[in-house]
Amino acid sequence: MNKFDRFLRHRQSLLIQYKMGDLTKNEFIEDNYRYMESLGIKPFTKIDNVKKAVYNYHYYNVSAKYWQWIARDPKNTEKERQAYLAESMNYYNKKDNATLALLRLIDFKAEAYYVRVKSHKLKNKLIEIVIKDPDILLEIDTFHTSGGLTDNDFLILHTKSEVIANALKANNILKDDKRKSLTDSYINQKY
Repeated sequence: MNKFDRFLRHRQSLLIQYKMGDLTKNEFIEDNYRYMESLGIKPFTKIDNVKKAVYNYHYYNVSAKYWQWIARDPKNTEKERQAYLAESMNYYNKKDNATLALLRLIDFKAEAYYVRVKSHKLKNKLIEIVIKDPDILLEIDTFHTSGGLTDNDFLILHTKSEVIANALKANNILKDDKRKSLTDSYINQKY
């Protein structure tokens, strides 16, 4: 099994532990980041297939959440906090680039909608993208592909990028209605 598959299997194991209540959201984020770092795998520079796009999405998402979490440590100086938040935003931007690359690779075969959230910063901004196409999921070749915390065999991505929102709208994918997220308990839990 290659490092990519090991990372996704480990991530799926952490998702199950989180869902069962054995891990907090902070523990999930930290363990995910530390495991990824221990494997020594970096994101792909060229995204020319679905598997690479999914890995880059997860890599940048995990990194962004980790640095955002680190920034909240009260021991940080204001300068450190700002540097960690800037690092987090950089990773979120790269995650959005991976998301857009993935959507283009799959010809926008997904559904997308705004999700109901408790966070005022994410209200009317957070978009859930759900990929259910079995051929696409088979291409990823993992035993579970759920990007979120569901029991379903879906790939679930999140973004608040206006560029991605516009691309989804241009492809008649993004719905104007707001729905409950398939990962509601996770996205609405603070960390």
